[in-house]
Amino acid sequence: MTARFSQKSDDIQNTDHSLLYQTHSPFARKALVFALECGLGDRIEVIHQETSPTNRNDRVFAANPLGKVPVLILPDGMALFDSDVICEYLDSLHTGRKLIPATGAERWQVLRLQALAQGMCDAGVLYRWETNRRPEHLRYPPLAEGQKTKLIETFDHLENELDPKAPLDGGQIALATGLDWIEFRELADFRTGRPRLSQWYEGFCARPSMVQTGFSGQTHDHGHPPS
Repeated sequence: MTARFSQKSDDIQNTDHSLLYQTHSPFARKALVFALECGLGDRIEVIHQETSPTNRNDRVFAANPLGKVPVLILPDGMALFDSDVICEYLDSLHTGRKLIPATGAERWQVLRLQALAQGMCDAGVLYRWETNRRPEHLRYPPLAEGQKTKLIETFDHLENELDPKAPLDGGQIALATGLDWIEFRELADFRTGRPRLSQWYEGFCARPSMVQTGFSGQTHDHGHPPS
């Protein structure tokens, strides 16, 4: 499955970037939303690749020995991974305001939020394994509860610390795509009792880059039905 996005960019004309993607990965979506927000979407071919730790995808492994998406294939054939590295690369291609500041306190604020969003998604992935994907007799409830605690603590932190008036940046993209994945997978409620976070999330999800890239599909684990 391939798709092209039509946003115009004059910064990387006549190039051929390919993004190995998955329509239900928060990490892949982060990279694609970042590209669209930078105006680079029409220069990236998006190629859907199903991946799972229990279901090998040879094409993805050929580009990334970790076997995970996203992977961005550059015009010279070099493969970039993971999503944070891809976003840094994309930010270097355009001449507009950088979504990851190069220096100063602003840079560390953005990278801090990006790291928080990444950790939130990592906790969500582990929580989902222990509540849905792993065979029931192999699940470890204390581990599931520990990961859910990380999610709840992150939501509470964001309600208190997130600046809803801050200009768009890479940390916000990571956060919005991560929260939308948590809602897509119905992992934990981050809306109830958190009006500021909920309002920010709803506003961000209305952006064209988010509307174009909504989550879809299910994970295909070897020997188990899609979930």
